[in-house]
Amino acid sequence: MSTSNDLLIEIGTEELPPKALKRLIDAFERGVTEGLKGASLSYGEIKAYAAPRRLALLIAELQGAQADRQVERRGPAVAAAFDDEGNPSKAAQGFARSCSVEVDQLEKQETKKGAWLVHRATETGRATPELIPAIIEEALAKLPIPKRMRWGSLDVEFVRPVHWLVLLFGDEVIDAEILGAKSGRESHGHRFHHPDTLYLGEPAAYAPLLETEGHVIADYATRREAIRAQVMKTAEELGGKAIIDDGLLEEVTALVEWPVAVSGSFEERFLEVPAESLISSMQDHQKYFPVVNEDGQLMPHFITISNIESQDVEQVRAGNERVIRPRLSDAEFFWNQDRKQPLSAHQESLKTVVFQKQLGTLFEKSERVAAVSTYLAGLLGVDSDQARQAALISKCDLMTNMVYEFTDLQGIMGRYYANHDGLPESVANAMDEQYMPRQAGDQLPAGSVGQVLAIADRVDTMLGIFAIGQKPTGTKDPFALRRAALGLLRIIIERGLDIDLHELLKVSAEQLCGKVDKAADAVDETLDYMLERLKAYYGDQGISSDVIEAVLACRPTRPLDFDRRIRAVSAFRNLTEAESLAAANKRIGNILKKSNEQIPESVDAAVLSETAEQALAGELNRLHSDVLPLFESGDYEGALTQLAALREPVDTFFDNVMVNAEDELLRKNRLALLRQINQLFLRVADISLLQG
Repeated sequence: MSTSNDLLIEIGTEELPPKALKRLIDAFERGVTEGLKGASLSYGEIKAYAAPRRLALLIAELQGAQADRQVERRGPAVAAAFDDEGNPSKAAQGFARSCSVEVDQLEKQETKKGAWLVHRATETGRATPELIPAIIEEALAKLPIPKRMRWGSLDVEFVRPVHWLVLLFGDEVIDAEILGAKSGRESHGHRFHHPDTLYLGEPAAYAPLLETEGHVIADYATRREAIRAQVMKTAEELGGKAIIDDGLLEEVTALVEWPVAVSGSFEERFLEVPAESLISSMQDHQKYFPVVNEDGQLMPHFITISNIESQDVEQVRAGNERVIRPRLSDAEFFWNQDRKQPLSAHQESLKTVVFQKQLGTLFEKSERVAAVSTYLAGLLGVDSDQARQAALISKCDLMTNMVYEFTDLQGIMGRYYANHDGLPESVANAMDEQYMPRQAGDQLPAGSVGQVLAIADRVDTMLGIFAIGQKPTGTKDPFALRRAALGLLRIIIERGLDIDLHELLKVSAEQLCGKVDKAADAVDETLDYMLERLKAYYGDQGISSDVIEAVLACRPTRPLDFDRRIRAVSAFRNLTEAESLAAANKRIGNILKKSNEQIPESVDAAVLSETAEQALAGELNRLHSDVLPLFESGDYEGALTQLAALREPVDTFFDNVMVNAEDELLRKNRLALLRQINQLFLRVADISLLQG
């Protein structure tokens, strides 16, 4: 075995795109790892480093060279390799030449199919330094870079210009040129604190040297937690608590190499503006961390992360305060301007905004959603007038100055403006709740009007898009229908709303008929798409796939009912009788599928001749009257628990009774008995799909 050494790879660049940095280093590490495995090189721990101006990997104990390996090539059959006098044929001579040996140096190999010429040789493994440049280049070529750029007169392309390259194997430099940069042992520190060259004696010195001399915290996770700690500490010093959004934290981590937290303040008068707009401005536009008090109320402070340890922090603070003030002034202006007219005044302008070319304007969508909301409100015992009112103004805040500037505040500002207009609280809250859940794991609408609006809006979008033939395909989902379907299902199930999706979709189709003539034809396909999303929903809860498939096979159209069945089947499959009954149901299903008989609707007790079938019929009749009320009340778990008593008589029946008897009357009666069992279980799920 060859000796091993640590390997350091560092690619020094112009500032990399912050939102892509983590993705780039993860992909680079994955690509290099695949390359090392493909080259059969063993290694220890891999440590990835990512900062605005560098991507780096430190690979511990990398094998110094590939191991020698035995190579065997098979040539022509012996019968074709020599003539009758034993002279080598052209095929044998050509094979020998391709192996760089003489024919008499080839060996013979006996197999079941005959004898063949073979050449066996030892292939010497290549030294690791010879392999690394190609492995790096292949990994770089696979990076998820949508648009590559060129720089200077070079033909190479990368996400940003490359300025230096470190390739250090042990204490030796691997000679290579990658992305136009010549390899060496020279790295560079912070652009301002240490722009000079840093000489690396060995790979392990990389991160410590960068931090102590170069003013660069190269480790992404370490830098992120340092930022988090500084922000939290600074907020405490201000007497509050920082709002640390994970996405913002990641972005800021990718923007700085030497993080230094600096606080700033703004005038208290801005706090009269809705906090969400101020927070949005600070986070999205300025990459600041807002500060709230112990009651969660926004304070007139913010925290920014500087990429330099300034000798005059007051200048940095003043500069940031100067920058944020116009942003907050804009929010204040929009807030005051928008309140000069009621939210409903924007309804007319919705006629000028196209939701989707074939589905019409936002005004038309609002009217459709209002009709569906009215239907749902009546179904669920919600105030129909409030539901309709909420739907008609649901998109009006999209026309306000505030939402035009801060698009992520749609719905939130609608709630503020509706409250200002004196509308019922349930209607105002529905403006915000219609978009809930906004992402996976997000909160659901709490108000009944908000729940109705959230469901109606999603149903209109989903059916409409399916009706015009633009359903999601592969990775393309421009209208976010997957998220919409999952959100809709979560609301119905987790808020305990008894809604039949099939009926709801038909109501929605009636509203679309003026725009899309064949909207009704898309109802079943849309329903199937929604139900399919339940696989992911229950999969995330740890429900096994066979349980989900068993319930899906019955296609329940009420999500709440679907949920009860899932819980029941999950409990049933843990019973000792479950495996036997699942197998029996599978057998019954196969028998019924293969039968071409006209099976009677009921079992004729007088025809039952065998003791086992009489016992099964008797137990089935007894259970039938007991479980029907349970089915009607939705107590599927109780019903399945009772049906578990069929295991013994069913097993005995199959052990002692010939179903496909020659006597037609006996045969049909036994098939009718099996079908009754099958249909009884199918009132919950197809348990034949359960796996042992």
